Amino acid sequence: MEENEKKSGGWRTNKWFRAAIPALLLHCSIGTVYCWSIFSQEIADYIGFSKGATEWAFSFAIFFLGMSAAFLGNVVEKDIHKSSLIAAICFALGMAGTGFFIYYGGQHPGAVLSLVGIYICYGFIMGIGLGTGYLSPVKTLMLWFEDRKGLATGLAVAGFGAAKAIASPIMQAMLDGLGDGGIYKMFWILACVYFVMMFVGHLLLKKPEGWHEPQTKEKGQSIMSVIKTKPISNYIGIWLMFYINITCGLALISQEKMIVKCIGLASVVGIISTISAIFNAGGRLGFSAWADTMKDRNTIYKLIFALSIIFTAIVIVTNGIENGEGNTLLTILVLCLIFVVNAGYGGGFSNVPTLLSDHYGMGSISAIHGLTLSAWAFAGLTGNQMAT
Repeated sequence: MEENEKKSGGWRTNKWFRAAIPALLLHCSIGTVYCWSIFSQEIADYIGFSKGATEWAFSFAIFFLGMSAAFLGNVVEKDIHKSSLIAAICFALGMAGTGFFIYYGGQHPGAVLSLVGIYICYGFIMGIGLGTGYLSPVKTLMLWFEDRKGLATGLAVAGFGAAKAIASPIMQAMLDGLGDGGIYKMFWILACVYFVMMFVGHLLLKKPEGWHEPQTKEKGQSIMSVIKTKPISNYIGIWLMFYINITCGLALISQEKMIVKCIGLASVVGIISTISAIFNAGGRLGFSAWADTMKDRNTIYKLIFALSIIFTAIVIVTNGIENGEGNTLLTILVLCLIFVVNAGYGGGFSNVPTLLSDHYGMGSISAIHGLTLSAWAFAGLTGNQMAT
């Protein structure tokens, strides 16, 4: 019976049901962290604090995403079911808690407890859910799609990028339709929805039948021992490359709304935001699938950096942002800059796990990938704040 199930592509042995779909369920849920700009002003107004004060909640969420991935990488390595369950619980609990402290802040405007509570729930608790949820499906995908690792990880990470495009209009509609207190009600509703999605992903996620951790010298070694199998400068280079990609990407993306207003397209800022999110998701899938065809996967980062620098330089030389309003050519150049950087920003994420596996093998990939995501943590603090 088992043989027949395998031949017929039974769901228990199907790479789409056991890897791709659960990865999308997890990443399409946690990726909504990038919807922060949709409701950040509403939170600030409702609890009686400045937008600048509430912005730290997002920075903390990205910081703890990276740090939880770095410190919990070994948990993911040992047990994807435990890590994916931790992700579902922490992410949903963080969202529900954020809703509660927004509600409390509305009842007690200016209360410091509401702001601190949002930092803890949206930043710390949700951050743990983000880090473990981001890592959990990656290695499983690479094992199921062994011949097209880049395509597989790109597919999952594209879900993280696409989440903003899918969820932004839904969140905006909820804010408009739920009336007074819609902001905290939205968080409570979404906490339930995302918990169900992530829990289903948790139940479906499974490594291929018969696959065992390789009995090689890297098994049982510490992460640093595995990293030191190559010159340490090799890993430092990958970490710095990832950090620069995210820092510069966040610096531009965090100012996207203001840039669009400067070139006279304020009336369609929501549409442009959705298109840029699609480019982000497309870059995650496209650049990683493209990298599968290259002998040296690092080449894809050279292309990402070159394209980003060229478009940035053109906009700077032409004063595109300052003079874009009313000038069709400059407006197109600025939009191209936004879309290219979004695509490169996404592509940088999706290529990291496969680049690391090329250098260090699959034995400890979740742990090494988690450590590398600490670059995301520090970029989350520096990119936004530098741009501001």
